[in-house]
Amino acid sequence: MTTGLFGGLALFLFGMEQMTEALKAVAGTRMKEVLGRLTTNRLSGAFTGALVTAVIQSSSVTTVLVVGFVSAGVMTLTQSVGVIMGANIGTTITAQVIAFKITKLALVFIAAGFAVDFFSRQETVRRYGTIVFGLGLIFFGMNIMGEAMGPLRNYPPFIELMQGMARPGLGIVCGALFTALVQSSSATTGIVVVMASQGFITLPAGIALALGANIGTCVTALLAALGKSRPALRAAAVHVVFNLLGALLWLGGIDQLAALATQISPQHVALQGLERLAAETPRQIANANTLFNVLNTLLFIGFAVPMTRLVTWIFPAREPDAARVIISPRFLDDELIDTPAMALNVARLEVGHLGEQVLKMMMLAQHAIHARDESLLQELEKQDDAADILYAEINAYLNRVGKQTLSEEESQDYYRISQANGYLEGIGDVLESDLAALGRKIIRENLQPSETMQLLLTDLLEGVFRGVGKAVQTVTENDQKAAQEVISLRSEINRRVTAANERQAQSLAESGEARLATLNVEFELTDKLKRIYSLSKRIARLWVPSEV
Repeated sequence: MTTGLFGGLALFLFGMEQMTEALKAVAGTRMKEVLGRLTTNRLSGAFTGALVTAVIQSSSVTTVLVVGFVSAGVMTLTQSVGVIMGANIGTTITAQVIAFKITKLALVFIAAGFAVDFFSRQETVRRYGTIVFGLGLIFFGMNIMGEAMGPLRNYPPFIELMQGMARPGLGIVCGALFTALVQSSSATTGIVVVMASQGFITLPAGIALALGANIGTCVTALLAALGKSRPALRAAAVHVVFNLLGALLWLGGIDQLAALATQISPQHVALQGLERLAAETPRQIANANTLFNVLNTLLFIGFAVPMTRLVTWIFPAREPDAARVIISPRFLDDELIDTPAMALNVARLEVGHLGEQVLKMMMLAQHAIHARDESLLQELEKQDDAADILYAEINAYLNRVGKQTLSEEESQDYYRISQANGYLEGIGDVLESDLAALGRKIIRENLQPSETMQLLLTDLLEGVFRGVGKAVQTVTENDQKAAQEVISLRSEINRRVTAANERQAQSLAESGEARLATLNVEFELTDKLKRIYSLSKRIARLWVPSEV
């Protein structure tokens, strides 16, 4: 019996892991787009959170995506509350599917899923096969657990334990502890439904265990947020506060929730006793679990602002700590490594963060050379240190993502993002090594470019700056049109370089060796700016279709 119980549980959890990972891989990028577009207000955010989590069956992944949006300023913490609440609704889908009792088809699902995965050559089709295969393992594990637990129907200590679960306190504690152990509220409620199908658990006991599962899943959120940014901690805190308050709210209303679930669930009046209990209770527990999360969302969604203020008060900004750090990644999250589509997306955003740093360095370099300010050149070198840190962090993150199984599209994304990261770091090095050195030479030798030459260089710098900005937009927004604009600047940049070179040649002819040192610096400045544009053009070419 023990072997069957734990073996079945292992198959159940492994099947759920396989199904969830495949779902995340298939729907990863699309779910990010859905989250970004449909969270304009709290209600639509709750709907979106429920939809996304129902598809990928992982509220923790949904929460991590939300944290990324909050960090990026795309979504406010108040808007994120609705999405996090909706994620709880999405996780109830597993229990609803399990309650259909189609365990007899388990081997059919396993065979069909394996066949699709084994014989198909297309990565996406194979992942769909893995989804079906994982679902089959879930049902097969349920079937094994159900058969293994059969003898327990006549074992008094176990019967007494299950009867004790009807006491809200014990049921909630047991549900919370088991969920914290397996790190999945969906798994806990699924197992509760399996036990109910064997007649072991009454509806009130099943509801108490489900309430506990909602508390236990907070452990996952808290562990994921440890050592993370303030937005991550606050998002996790919203999850904890919402789930705890929701469970406490229904602590004294389990009987009422059970009555409501019974009314909306199918009745089997032809059956009696244990058989009727086993036939009706699984669906009732699944419906009660969904009702609980839907009603909680409707009740608390109006309190999103106070909840946001509460978690902000609990986790205030840590400005003193930030002041002691040169720079830190804004988007990278280890929780997404196992979901390459989403990991690559946050890596793309982090490359955009590096791009912002490079653009900041370009403005600083221009101001330092124009103002002949040594302190600004020193600051430019410090800013390059920050760019080097971001480059190294992105590179290390991408190396970990690259060890995962990537689809053809993900492999292409991986290559483009890696290359763009390197090119932006190269631009930073040109600014820090070459332009800073030229700036110091101008200051040290008191060189004075002509007014005409200053205007030409400023004009060239403006064009190069625009090219780098559009290259950064290309990466962060996956924008082919922005990439096309970078490449179309080529003729304009060449015209401005030619104008500068012609003016330099004319000045050399007129002045001879008197201004040779100044002209050498001007030639070098022109060359380095052209080099920066060349690097930005390489970034753009990564995104432009091969036909172009």
